[in-house]
Amino acid sequence: MWYFASRKSETAIKSALEKRLAAYAGKPVGVLVRSAAEMAEVSAKNPFPKAAPNRTMAIFLDEAPPKDAIAAARGRKDEEIKLGKREIYVHYGEGMAKSKLVIPAAKTGTARNMNTVATLAEMAAELG
Repeated sequence: MWYFASRKSETAIKSALEKRLAAYAGKPVGVLVRSAAEMAEVSAKNPFPKAAPNRTMAIFLDEAPPKDAIAAARGRKDEEIKLGKREIYVHYGEGMAKSKLVIPAAKTGTARNMNTVATLAEMAAELG
């Protein structure tokens, strides 16, 4: 994950980064963009605030998760799932290593644990 400041729109930033990354990698590379305020909101709205932050993930998506994202999840054991604005929050009770959870709506997203989300929100806030 990178953080930076820009006056361009989210759409313009996403497009520019995807073009540059595709040129570099020789294939399409997906990019998700969040503002400092959005990162702070994802951290603040963690629906599992008492759970271990290293076992709680925010899966970042381009758009709002479908309303049936939780119902469509497979392999669920002790995991808890909640939907956010453009995120899916997952608390992995026993940890991710043993989990068989598959969330089809999260296929094109990228996940970060809540420790990382909090750090990124702090770093982005420092950019002003």
